Amino acid sequence: MRTNTKSLTLSALFIALGILVPQVFHLFGGTGPVFLPMHIPVLLAGFIIGGRYAAIAGFATVILSSLLTGMPQPPVLYFMLVEVTVYGLAAGFFYKKLHQNVFVSLILAMLTGRAALALTVFTLQPLLGLKLSPIVYMTGAIVNGIPGIAIQLILIPFLVISLEKAGVAYSERRAG
Repeated sequence: MRTNTKSLTLSALFIALGILVPQVFHLFGGTGPVFLPMHIPVLLAGFIIGGRYAAIAGFATVILSSLLTGMPQPPVLYFMLVEVTVYGLAAGFFYKKLHQNVFVSLILAMLTGRAALALTVFTLQPLLGLKLSPIVYMTGAIVNGIPGIAIQLILIPFLVISLEKAGVAYSERRAG
């Protein structure tokens, strides 16, 4: 895997946004599970820099956010590590590799990320000694996150299309 300065710089930008954007939302209360602000920069990263770098940025974002801000905390930290990493990977895969349009790619990435979350909760909750139902957890995550899902469905396609119209296109192939 070859890297270049642009890939690394954009990855760092999306990591920084993934840490900062949730902090802005948290100024208005504990709104992370409702507005899903960490998801937005990582999904955007998938569309802009591709799945490989977005997955790395997603994983790093969750770890660094937890270390620097205390959010997310375990056990949600473990679940989000997988979910957010898969969001970045899937968005880039569907958009950059399979050449789906931005809306289809976003919806597929969101479904793939939530499926990864469900599998992670199902797998880890007994290992962590948690007494929670994966179905109840997922239902709550989806219902509570409806405002964030709506924001993603409106904001991300708008930003991706706007950036592409402005000539800010980036090919993962050139990045190696």
